[in-house]
Amino acid sequence: MSERTIAAIATPLGEGGISVIRISGDNAIDVAEKCFCTFSGEKLSNLGGYQAAYGKVVDNEKEALDDAVALVFRAPKSYTGENVVEISCHGGTVVARQVLRRVLECGATLATGGEFTKRAFLNGKLDLTKAESVMGLISARSDAAAKISRGAREGRISRDTEDILNKLLETAASLAAFADYPDEDIPNLNEENFAKLLDECYAKCEKLISTYDAGRIIREGINCAIVGKPNVGKSTLMNMLCGSDRSIVTNIAGTTRDVVETTVNVGDITLNLADTAGIHETDDTVEQFGVDRAKQKIDNAELLLAVFDSSLPLDDDDKKLLCSIRDKKCIVVLNKTDLTPVLNKNELNEFEIIEISAKSGSGYNTLCSAINHICKTAMLSPDDTILINERQRDCVNRALNAVSAARDALNMGMTLDAVGVCVDDAIAALLELTGKRVTNEVCDEIFKRFCVGK
Repeated sequence: MSERTIAAIATPLGEGGISVIRISGDNAIDVAEKCFCTFSGEKLSNLGGYQAAYGKVVDNEKEALDDAVALVFRAPKSYTGENVVEISCHGGTVVARQVLRRVLECGATLATGGEFTKRAFLNGKLDLTKAESVMGLISARSDAAAKISRGAREGRISRDTEDILNKLLETAASLAAFADYPDEDIPNLNEENFAKLLDECYAKCEKLISTYDAGRIIREGINCAIVGKPNVGKSTLMNMLCGSDRSIVTNIAGTTRDVVETTVNVGDITLNLADTAGIHETDDTVEQFGVDRAKQKIDNAELLLAVFDSSLPLDDDDKKLLCSIRDKKCIVVLNKTDLTPVLNKNELNEFEIIEISAKSGSGYNTLCSAINHICKTAMLSPDDTILINERQRDCVNRALNAVSAARDALNMGMTLDAVGVCVDDAIAALLELTGKRVTNEVCDEIFKRFCVGK
């Protein structure tokens, strides 16, 4: 256990039913006992783990600050693996800060960001992938994002990584035995068996990486811009996706002169949505600023919804827009299907096309499905193991490259020592992933991103 007993407010500051002040460390119960008096007269130090007492938090003059409940956890059966006391007082910024200040006066020190979870990791209560999932659960912006982090918290990444590690360790041990006893007739110790094990490891690493991009979009959202020439219904589409009047809509072309931004959930995906000014040739200086900003959004967006008026043929402005988005991840949205169609869809064969009426809401579900399809989130299964951050992806990618190098070395007839070095590199990368072999610098970098109190 750490010599420091730490404390922090574990709930968001603000009005609410309760605020929780968490204390963790060898002296957590002693610290809490100095400022918490039970109404029954029983001391907290006499309580067993997972027991609670009702009482009051008092200042150094024994004056009550607030009624509260103290919940005791005893090491090692706590979140951090240390003695823990959680004091639940009335919600509110002032009361919570008063209670925390009193706890600090009684001998605790203020926790740093993520220090509770860091202690849980260092005390073997969870590995690094499970620790990282905690922040994913806290910051989840959709049910699907929460499900991904919950899977990691339950050990899905750990189990898949352990499976790969076991195969690599088996390969490393076999290589060492084969190198030491080349003339012995040891079953299954041959290059064909080595190649099979390496192929299995490569396939498993590749599968883990293949789901990362779609998983990242579910967790973090995707920057999406609605683009098109004036008066094609971009703002109406924006409002349809938002379910409210976020953008001003009129029959006058050029109503939107700047970028209007908001965040909406579409199926499993969070869209960081931008409604842009109509892109067209103009001599109006103010309009031109809006057009320039719209073009910047095209360059920076990860996904484009390019809107066209299906009741009109494509004109020069439409065709210029199509040329500019040809190499982007894009869905062509043919709007105003409630009017007589005139646009020739054969001119849009190279794009994915969705037909809607943003005014009536027709085609909304089809558009949502198309967005999930083009972002490849529709391909994800609830049971898939999905890496939850770039650090994890980098570790698996390094393991993949090392396994690939080992396969190449084996196929080229290089010495088994050379193959073994590559296998060792893959093992090291996966041990770093789970935190079994990680530097203090990496550990500190991970946990400093956590909120204080977690």
